[in-house]
Amino acid sequence: MSSVETLRRSAAWLFAGRTGEQVLAFAFGIVLARLLAPEAFGMLLTIQVFTGLAGFVAGGGMGQALVRAKTADKADYDIVFTLQLAIGLLIYLVFFALAPLLARWYQTPLYEDLLRVSALSFLLRPFLNLPNSLLTRAMRFKAQAGVTIASLVFSSAVSIGMAALGCGVWSLVWSGLLGAALQSAILTRLTGWRPGLSRDVGRAGELARYGFLVTANDLVDYAKARVNVFILSTSLGPAAVGLFNKSESLARMPFSFVSGSVYQVLFRAMAAEQSNSDRCRYLYLRSVALVAVYGTPFYVGLLWLAEPLVRGVYGDHWTAAARPLSVMAAAWPFWLLANLSGAVAAALNRLDRELPIQLVNLAVTATLVALSLRWGLEGVAWAMVLASTISCALMTRLALEALGASWRDIGLALVPAAALNTMLAATLAALEYGLPSGWLAHDLLHLLIVGTTGGLVYACALLFIPFRGLHGEGARIREAFRRRA
Repeated sequence: MSSVETLRRSAAWLFAGRTGEQVLAFAFGIVLARLLAPEAFGMLLTIQVFTGLAGFVAGGGMGQALVRAKTADKADYDIVFTLQLAIGLLIYLVFFALAPLLARWYQTPLYEDLLRVSALSFLLRPFLNLPNSLLTRAMRFKAQAGVTIASLVFSSAVSIGMAALGCGVWSLVWSGLLGAALQSAILTRLTGWRPGLSRDVGRAGELARYGFLVTANDLVDYAKARVNVFILSTSLGPAAVGLFNKSESLARMPFSFVSGSVYQVLFRAMAAEQSNSDRCRYLYLRSVALVAVYGTPFYVGLLWLAEPLVRGVYGDHWTAAARPLSVMAAAWPFWLLANLSGAVAAALNRLDRELPIQLVNLAVTATLVALSLRWGLEGVAWAMVLASTISCALMTRLALEALGASWRDIGLALVPAAALNTMLAATLAALEYGLPSGWLAHDLLHLLIVGTTGGLVYACALLFIPFRGLHGEGARIREAFRRRA
């Protein structure tokens, strides 16, 4: 099987897994949003600003180092497990000691217990990371998808049950811990991996050097993504954090299961082909073209349907999240290019050059968000879009230099998606302004009519218009349907 076909099949399994995960998370999220107030989500997110940052330190980037390595044996996995377990224990003790200070900072005593319980996750992470690295290295994405969905169903059921019993924010905290424990147990049995301790300092140093660069980039990238939560939590309060997070999580949902699925496969495929620059360039540009085609229609839909989506699905008390959602949908092309360019930097060992870019982006994002507060949540959303534009430009330039490609190549790769989605936007506009107002008066009916019609038009255009840049993608899909019929 060719590397391109392997990329396609692996990405398909990751896409299916992430799609199932996102659909289930979306459905369970609707139930939780109706059971819990925005403040509950805001409190958890405030805690996660700190635990999330420490989470990257706990992983140390060494799991990715194992995936990228040409060879990795049981001794290598024991070294990484030992380091991650020691780091996780240290992080837990630090958070346990600092929890009272955080509670006083936010003048909310509950934060002390929330942080101490949430930090227990650091003791579980090594038991998740190592078997996951084994599956990723073997490109067993089908198995990963099944485990992720099973643990999500379990943790969501626990969360909903606890929320219905009036447990508030604790229903979000405990469900996450129990879900991680179940996932760890399944992964350990599935892979046959057994934890072991090691004192091989020399080999640990080799893995840690690459892992340090991964961790540094991930830390800065996470800080960049969460600096808005920190600023909002200290200025506008937990309700604003909850509303903005709903906007951002909905905006990033299609990105997560489309572009996020391809990232892992592209990284692994390019790491295996890192000495073949022509093949790496082709894989990158092909990935950009396909992700743009399959991901962009979701964002065109969000631009038109954000308000009926939020109000109809989550209820009137979440309506304030609709406008920031439609604004952040405009960031999609920048997220796409920056994300896939990050896979290039990781696979071709350009992380030392990515780190300064991420630091600049963090400073820019923090500055723009702070300046935008006067315009409320919509202003913060526009700040995030502008910051994403700058990040995209810098990361894409890095990837193009590493691959020997040009901006013209990127433009050509995006032509089919641009043409298809121009047709989709025209269709949605005609529906919005051409249908009788009574047909669109009910939010869910509005979503059904406009969303279904737009989706059918887009699918037909993809299947039957022979775009040169897609190299027969429509014919391949039609053939796949014929074989299954």
